[in-house]
Amino acid sequence: MNGQFMLIDDIPVEINGEKNILEVVRKAGIDLPTLCYYSELSVYGACRMCMVENKWGGMEASCSTPPKANMEIYTNTPKLRKYRKMILELLLADHCRDCTTCDKSGHCKLQELAERFGIRKVRFTNTSAKRAIDNSSVCIARDKSKCILCGDCVRMCEEVQNVGAIDFVNRGSKMSVGTAFNVPLAETNCVGCGQCAAVCPTGAIIVKNDSQRLWKDISDMETVVVVQIAPAVRVGISQELGQKNDENVMGKIVSSLRKMGVDEIFDTSTGADLTVLEETAEFLSRLENNEKLPLFTSCCPAWVNYVENTYPSLMKNVSSCRSPMQMFASVIKQQYKDSNKRIVHVAIMPCTAKKYEAQRDEFKENGVSNVDYVITTQELIQMIKESGIVFSEILPEAVDMPFGVSSGAGVIFGVTGGVTEAVIRRVQEDKSTSALRALAFNGVRGMRGVKEASITVGERVIKIAVVSGLKNADELVKKLQKGEAQYDFVEVMACPGGCIGGAGQPFVKAKGKLKRGALLYEADRMNSIRRSEGNPLMTSLYNGLLKDKLHKLLHVDYTKK
Repeated sequence: MNGQFMLIDDIPVEINGEKNILEVVRKAGIDLPTLCYYSELSVYGACRMCMVENKWGGMEASCSTPPKANMEIYTNTPKLRKYRKMILELLLADHCRDCTTCDKSGHCKLQELAERFGIRKVRFTNTSAKRAIDNSSVCIARDKSKCILCGDCVRMCEEVQNVGAIDFVNRGSKMSVGTAFNVPLAETNCVGCGQCAAVCPTGAIIVKNDSQRLWKDISDMETVVVVQIAPAVRVGISQELGQKNDENVMGKIVSSLRKMGVDEIFDTSTGADLTVLEETAEFLSRLENNEKLPLFTSCCPAWVNYVENTYPSLMKNVSSCRSPMQMFASVIKQQYKDSNKRIVHVAIMPCTAKKYEAQRDEFKENGVSNVDYVITTQELIQMIKESGIVFSEILPEAVDMPFGVSSGAGVIFGVTGGVTEAVIRRVQEDKSTSALRALAFNGVRGMRGVKEASITVGERVIKIAVVSGLKNADELVKKLQKGEAQYDFVEVMACPGGCIGGAGQPFVKAKGKLKRGALLYEADRMNSIRRSEGNPLMTSLYNGLLKDKLHKLLHVDYTKK
């Protein structure tokens, strides 16, 4: 055999740049159990579930041990099985076991491994004191009694998001994950991105669930429930509801909502088209006057929160445009303002921070929020299951009029780089099909955390940056402040990969995000309207419902906070 290899359970497996034994083992088709390992995060080695046995009978943590040529390890010996079962039993001994009523039931890694290793009883008494649940945040809830101290949330918050709202506190048996001085999460610098909940293997951190309150409004005959569905939701739901593969199931989501009793259903991509037109106009105006550059996008509420908390002086550079959700909410409330029934507006989003955005004072009229409920993709999945709808068998349906038209540019808002590409389509002088196709190769697509591109507008070369993940955004801001970089337009999404990787979505790793992004680009290609300005509904809105109310309904002044 050419090259370097190691023996795994007496089978030779090639080593080809893997950073640890765990990656080599998984490449060999063996699923070593882990509770604290994510390739996107630093190696912590807390859970010890991934231990392997070497040829001398010694034990090594596969996540933190680099592979070496001719190394011999075993993954499923009697010693290892006994060891893993003991770890699980000890974790369960200190864990709340109300599994049937836990929000993470069926998706809990601890529950999954207990089933896999046949843990049927726990010999040890749970002596932990009952701990209060932190429900202070409108985005997520924390239950310390379900925490296994894997550190996934701490590393995500610090290493990927650069927020550091939570960390390990105390030592020994009193160690826990908490906030500084144990203040409620809502009183920290948490931005509500929810990525801690996305990587939590148990129910210790979960997304807040508002679906039960919504059911009451859906059932009220005197209430009209109007829903908008974000672009990323359509590509993040299928496998959880019985489809074989990830698919774009927008039509089935619409059909499901109608079966539930929702009255009117629209696509947030329509709101994204408004955002493209308004943000582009704002950008060109700033460019002409050479002021308040670079222009930072404002679609992502967690990013807006981060700037407010960390770089308040930079708020003048953040676009005054409302997010697509809030633009569309303003339009919808204006459309139904004369209704003789109560109007409840629901936004189905891939994002947890949207729950915070919805209750901001800036987006209220006379103290009433334009968006009454933000329901995440996960909550929608639960509602569909609760309704008894067989998702794989229902037929797709179209969204409603009068807002039933949107462009492909609006759809790609759900993936990192999508906002930028939509804006480029708007300002690009060459409107030909070949020029549109060429945009796929200009550098704004892909899952990289930081991307750069340049375009020519008139006689000026515009420098663009596309960032996902708040730590990447923070590093870019620091470079701008030091004069080490210069951009005219910067798109920021807090969640790695953009909205497709939002914490309200079923969790997937890098390959899953690539697939979701590809599905959104496919939906864009199949749309007969590829540019936002080509959407005839925009002309109708600007000449009608938005006339003389443009700034009031579509823009916001965050600096007043």
